[in-house]
Amino acid sequence: MTDSAPRRAPRVRAPEPAGAGGWLNTGGRSYRLADLRGRIVLLDFWTAGCVNCQHVIDELRELEAGHPDTLVVVGVHSPKFAHETEHTAVADAVERYGVEHPVLDDPGLETWKQYAVRAWPTLAVIDPEGYVVAQHSGEGHVQAIERLVTELEAEHAAKGTLRRGAGPYVPPEPQPTELRFPGKAVALPGGGFLVSDTSRHRLVEFAEDGESVVRRIGSGVRGFADGPAGSASFSEPQGLLLLDDGSVLVADTVNHALRRVGLATGEVTTVAGTGRQWWRGAATAGPAREVDLSSPWDVALFGGRVWIAMAGVHQLWTYDPVAGTVEVAAGTRDEGLVDGPADQAWFAQPSGLAVSPDGERLWVADAETSALRWVDRRGVVRTAVGTGLFDFGHRDGPAGQALLQHPLGVTALADGSVLVGDTYNDALRRYDPATGEVSTPATDLREPTGAVAVGGDVVVVESGRHRLTRLRLPEEAVRGAERSARRAVTEVAPGEVVLDVLFEAPAGQRPDDRYGPPARLLVSATPQRLLRTGEGAGTSLSRTLVFDPSAGAGVLHVSARVASCDDDPSVPYPACRLHRRDWDVPVRPAGGGAGRLPLVFAGPDGQTP
Repeated sequence: MTDSAPRRAPRVRAPEPAGAGGWLNTGGRSYRLADLRGRIVLLDFWTAGCVNCQHVIDELRELEAGHPDTLVVVGVHSPKFAHETEHTAVADAVERYGVEHPVLDDPGLETWKQYAVRAWPTLAVIDPEGYVVAQHSGEGHVQAIERLVTELEAEHAAKGTLRRGAGPYVPPEPQPTELRFPGKAVALPGGGFLVSDTSRHRLVEFAEDGESVVRRIGSGVRGFADGPAGSASFSEPQGLLLLDDGSVLVADTVNHALRRVGLATGEVTTVAGTGRQWWRGAATAGPAREVDLSSPWDVALFGGRVWIAMAGVHQLWTYDPVAGTVEVAAGTRDEGLVDGPADQAWFAQPSGLAVSPDGERLWVADAETSALRWVDRRGVVRTAVGTGLFDFGHRDGPAGQALLQHPLGVTALADGSVLVGDTYNDALRRYDPATGEVSTPATDLREPTGAVAVGGDVVVVESGRHRLTRLRLPEEAVRGAERSARRAVTEVAPGEVVLDVLFEAPAGQRPDDRYGPPARLLVSATPQRLLRTGEGAGTSLSRTLVFDPSAGAGVLHVSARVASCDDDPSVPYPACRLHRRDWDVPVRPAGGGAGRLPLVFAGPDGQTP
């Protein structure tokens, strides 16, 4: 940690901050430095996905509280990833991390360039007369900056150039959602789910439907206290792991700790970490309650130990519940993508963990390298998808060419393939080690950060929409169950046949037509010439097909998707679901064949036959 007083820079007039995205946390008002003259201004150059930036946001809380009428902190959001240039994503990040000062959204890096910033995070101090007097990159400068602020207060009070008063921060209106930027979920033995309600600093247990709340664990106020469910406190909890004894281990990220929750009672205890962030020179092994951790983001049981995605130091650690110890397991603390033996490998903010069904691989979502990686039982680190810190995008195909964008979640499936919560692509991706191919089973998911496989479904933590979303698994990923509905050969009329997909929304829901047609129907045939007309995609669940009798028998492929939401006008943010159903229908055009082909999607109870 840096604790020496920051060296005063030569007095240089501070460039005017500018950003095309505008201002957040100001009640809609824009600011110029002239509006803040007489105050000490601290510019914090940060980006949403950077864990070091998140550390600085937390470091600044005490500084801001100590100088409320003289210091104005202004966050300057300066994006790395394409997703971070979207204003909505910036606004979400500001709320997600509890940023309580004005933020300038600078998608074009205008202010970044004016201040010659080269790294995230960077802090620049501007004195009450509008001159830059210090600029520092990285974490750990807050104690020194606090001393500088105190010096500036005394100096400018004596000169008569210090102006005290309320700051420009205007908090956003609270939103009435049950979850707020949830992080991870775990399936419970009774069929329900436990979810880390990250921005509300608590856990929420849901029933099997993923919507009905059973109970809440944690006070909902940021803190670090053990005790009963109603009074214990967390700080932005993330990863969850169900242990054999029926308790749940929680990666309490901003408290830099692991917590254990007894499901029977809701009692919360701390099992690892001190509540302090790890700094260079501190212990990296020893009694779990005596060793500092750094932003633990996820947890998984692998090889008899609990592995920890230690995002804050770009490493994987392990916790031994029996011995009560922690130690480094992989990574050097250097940030990047380097494979090899565990003690030589480099990671970059590992944020998701999952164990393969055979127990031979620990899958890792390595967020800042936009990579999917794994550790084998011998402790060797390898990469399946991803090449480096600045290589990202959305591309399917061979794993060596595929691209992800800041993935935070990973889920191992029964067939050996892996689902990746491709967070900044708003998508669910699938990697199949057997073929080496990457595909995209689902899109239009707002910042998915985790998922749980349940039978033939996957329950996705859709963090940006503050909910759990249930989807069907890709057909090729389902083991022991047939996802497609198979039928006996159906004789159809040679010529026109009306295809009707019959869908009735589950009880209490209605088709979601708020943003356009709620349905999508995709039709194709094998062989292709079986259909003269009717192939392709459309938004109606009824379609006229024309069969070619000369093609003989074949298979009609039908895929339907329908979105539905709770039908309760009193609920401002209804829970929604995406229903999907596929059919492979063997057909044979023949005289006297049916002129209508009905396919039952779902009945009023929401179940498919």
